[in-house]
Amino acid sequence: MIEEEKQQDRDPNSTGETPEDLPMASETPPAPANSNGSADWELELAQAYQSAQGGSPANASGTTVTGGSTNSPTVDGAESLKREAAKARDEKEALKTQLQAASAQVEELKNQNLRLAADFENFRRRTQKEKEELDLQARCDTIKSILPAIDNFERARSHIKPQNDGEMNIHKSYQSVYKHMVDSLKQIGVSPMRPEGEQFDPNFHEALLSEPTDEHEEGTIIQELERGYILGDRVLRHAKVKVAAPGISVVASDENPDSSES
Repeated sequence: MIEEEKQQDRDPNSTGETPEDLPMASETPPAPANSNGSADWELELAQAYQSAQGGSPANASGTTVTGGSTNSPTVDGAESLKREAAKARDEKEALKTQLQAASAQVEELKNQNLRLAADFENFRRRTQKEKEELDLQARCDTIKSILPAIDNFERARSHIKPQNDGEMNIHKSYQSVYKHMVDSLKQIGVSPMRPEGEQFDPNFHEALLSEPTDEHEEGTIIQELERGYILGDRVLRHAKVKVAAPGISVVASDENPDSSES
């Protein structure tokens, strides 16, 4: 029964409509104005639908258009970006290597500069010391040549005794010259030695005579024979002195007086 009802639903004659209500067979439907335009419209609709669904649109011949041609610009752009990123990384590494090499070169130049500065400072100090040594040696040589004249003035002062006013005036005149020379030597750092009463020191004194005595300790300077001079800590001339020697002890011999026995 159910199948018969279905067949009746599918059969138009079973609906109860009369043949008069149906269109006449002689009446033909109007033909489409342009069959090609309808086909293009359907094709465009199908392509738009498939594009919206993410598929590949079909071309006019009914074949499906692959998506390689549509996606190729994006793939090429990604590959280009990757190549540019790799190139940028390589350039960054090259710049980093160059920077490290430049830093090492700067450090080496800095060390060379420090070594040169140290060498120059040592050279400056050495030349300054040599200059001072040469200057001191020249001063010593010049002063040594003047010392005999000062010795003569001192001998004249100790031996010459003026007898009248004229001799006294002459004595004062050359003594003023002597005083001026001594003051000039003091201004440049020359000082005379005063060795009497001191212990003999070969670094400053030169012993010309020795005198046995019990009044002074052995090695004591008891007389200055020629004055010595020093310049700073350098000896210009050693002082010539007389040194005390051990005294000769006299042992009294036993007296044996003659005794006569009567």
